[in-house]
Amino acid sequence: MESKKKAVEEKTKNREEKVKIVQWEDFQQELARLSSLSSALSEANQKKSLIQEKLNSHLQLEAESLSRSNKLDEMRENLEARKLVMGNMSMRSKVVQEKAKKQEEQLNSEIRSLLMAGTSLSVASRSLQEANNSLAGERGYGHLRNLQKLLRMRQQFMVSQISLLYPVKVVTGLTCEQELESFSGSSKSGNPSGLKPLDAGSLTISGLQLTVLPFKKLSFFTDKKEVQRSATALGYVAHAVSLIAFYLEIPLRYPLRLGGSRTYICDYAPSVESTSSDFTSISLPSSSSKPMEFPLFLEGQDTTRSAYAVFLLNKDLEQLLNFIGVESLGPRHVLANLKELLNNILSQEYINS
Repeated sequence: MESKKKAVEEKTKNREEKVKIVQWEDFQQELARLSSLSSALSEANQKKSLIQEKLNSHLQLEAESLSRSNKLDEMRENLEARKLVMGNMSMRSKVVQEKAKKQEEQLNSEIRSLLMAGTSLSVASRSLQEANNSLAGERGYGHLRNLQKLLRMRQQFMVSQISLLYPVKVVTGLTCEQELESFSGSSKSGNPSGLKPLDAGSLTISGLQLTVLPFKKLSFFTDKKEVQRSATALGYVAHAVSLIAFYLEIPLRYPLRLGGSRTYICDYAPSVESTSSDFTSISLPSSSSKPMEFPLFLEGQDTTRSAYAVFLLNKDLEQLLNFIGVESLGPRHVLANLKELLNNILSQEYINS
């Protein structure tokens, strides 16, 4: 309780101290001073409000300027990025322009080439038209066909004379006779006997048959007349083949050196004694190479050479048959191939082909 009383007493003392006692004589002055102070205070408050407003406006301007500065920075960054993009695009456009120039030059050169090709094509077309006109004319393709037909008729007539000179006929009923048509058992034909039986009959040329086989060595009991007849028949075949090739204007692959019953056939193949290194490069026979001659008759005890000569003669017949578009009857049919050749040349199809 005492403490509360003391606190109340202290408060009353403080109030008494704060209260200022003014004399009446000084009241007017104090009142004037207080009014001036109040007016000054109001002016100060007005100035404060003005300053506060200005400060707020400045702060707002500062914030706006800061935001604008940030926007300007962003715009600068965007501008720099766009400058880089524009620079890249400019470089790319330059590259594209260079490529376009190159392509334009290439197109120009191609256009020039096309123009030149078009000119050449037009010239070729005119030449082709002229050639077609000339072919369709009196001395054109029809005239050439007529000349070819006349030539083949002439060839047919000449070959008919050969068929009359060396007639190839079939003699029936002779089963014991056999035609000379193949190699020996060591030859490429693979037939060890080298013989082919004739079921229907045996072919003859000018009445002679190929009956003596040049695959066996001559013995004391060998019929010399039979050997001579076979050599003569082969000479007839060689002469007929040579004449037909001459009339058809065909160079024989294996040329013949005619001599009747002593006729030889030439082979430009390399010699058997040549080493293996000689065959590493294959070349066509030249005029300077020396041919090897093989006899179309039995010469001494050596029968292999004459057998190979008959084989080469049959290859010449095969060449002539292939020239007129006919297949060969095989390497074992000398007289049969000759008869087939004569029959085809003397037919009407040969003239019309």
